[in-house]
Amino acid sequence: MNDLPRNSLARGRFCSSFKSFGPVFALAAIGLGLCGCAPNSSDRAGAIEIVDTSQPADFPQPRFAFPRGSVRIGRVIRQPDSYFQTDAGKRIVANIITWQNADGGWWKNEAYDNPRPAVVPDNPRSGPPGDDDAVWHKVSTFDNDCTYSEMKVLAHAYRVTGDKADLDAFNRALEYCFRSQYPNGGWPQRFPLQDNYGARLTFNDDAMTHVVEIMKDVSEKSPEFAFCTDDQRARAKIAFERGVDCILKCQYVQNGKLTVWAQQHDELTFAPAGGRTFELPGLTANESADILDLLESIEHPDQRVRDSIEAAHVWYENSKIIGKRVGRDKAGRVLVDDPKAPPLWARFYDPVTNRPFVAGRDGIARARLQDITAERRNGYNWFSNSWGAQEEAGYKAWKARMQSKGL
Repeated sequence: MNDLPRNSLARGRFCSSFKSFGPVFALAAIGLGLCGCAPNSSDRAGAIEIVDTSQPADFPQPRFAFPRGSVRIGRVIRQPDSYFQTDAGKRIVANIITWQNADGGWWKNEAYDNPRPAVVPDNPRSGPPGDDDAVWHKVSTFDNDCTYSEMKVLAHAYRVTGDKADLDAFNRALEYCFRSQYPNGGWPQRFPLQDNYGARLTFNDDAMTHVVEIMKDVSEKSPEFAFCTDDQRARAKIAFERGVDCILKCQYVQNGKLTVWAQQHDELTFAPAGGRTFELPGLTANESADILDLLESIEHPDQRVRDSIEAAHVWYENSKIIGKRVGRDKAGRVLVDDPKAPPLWARFYDPVTNRPFVAGRDGIARARLQDITAERRNGYNWFSNSWGAQEEAGYKAWKARMQSKGL
């Protein structure tokens, strides 16, 4: 072991090997540098070059779409108790279980109208080469609300019906969550690890955030997970606490001040990291709002958590885009002047300069929406007032609770 692997994934696998010795040994290994992991280096990021030129035309990219009327997990998760007592509801839950992978998780972008067939063909429109079903169908994932959503459905179904098959499937999924957690407390987007951006600590689409929420709910014996055993709750409590510690280490330090989070962070250094080609390692106003909702839900936050929330609130205040709104021209979305518009926030900000940017599939950051091709310009949510409004509402409610407790 004199020559530690240099490749990020290889080092990640090296770190993961410590899991077999238990979380205490793994965390000690990270702190001592035995696996090349910096204990807290989230402020290590270079400025992103933002150009003022238009993106050349590119070839249209395949884009996945569910068949109209298909049974998606998002539809099932919103169903009332009565649904799970019906034959139709029981059939859908049984179908969900057939789609569970041997590792305990699920693939993303699958409909549950029917049981899983013996052979699942790769969808030719599932994504660009290297990011399509040929890659995704090799591992389970937390992306696109996957795995933790199926867990919530199974928990709901078991609470209503008491069907042991639902409980067994939930338990397999919970073990998958425990097993896929990094020694530093974070979760990758997918597991087992692949040599791609799926190995990063992934807040994109709230993947890791929702897994941490599941750990919190299980550990606190929330009504939906009251059936979990004492051992499961104890393990979930440790996983939750380690997850929060990782979240706090990922919070980016800009000019000596805590700010917010990126969509992905390096699984070893905690620095902002890229995802898909158009998802550069910038700070995000989108997923950071959901991370703050999670931190603000902690009943008795310590000083680190309180400092994190306060610092993020200042960042949101300082990162408003004033006098603009999202409008349209002939090619699609564009920012237009509007002095009466509510503040906007950008999906991405340069981690060094805090300048907003957009990007196309060429991986080049640009300042204006109209400078990227229509496919990404109109197929991704680059600016919104809802993210900042969500943060503001959550912060005010949290602040009132803290003041009522004398904190």
